[in-house]
Amino acid sequence: MNKFISTLICFLVFNLSFAQSQSGPQMADAFRENGKIYVVIAVIAIIFVSIIAFLIYIERKIKNINDKVNKKS
Repeated sequence: MNKFISTLICFLVFNLSFAQSQSGPQMADAFRENGKIYVVIAVIAIIFVSIIAFLIYIERKIKNINDKVNKKS
């Protein structure tokens, strides 16, 4: 297990140093210049809010099922 963790840390450090040597993200710069970055942020926000709403919905259903099971016992 320790060998796995040390290998993983070495891999992450190598990737981090490699990523810093490259130039910045060109696609993000193009989106920022054209004003499309706001569309990307809006889509990400909609997806995030949808996931949170779905998790709340599932949690309520699980609570209702749990309450029904406890009443029968």
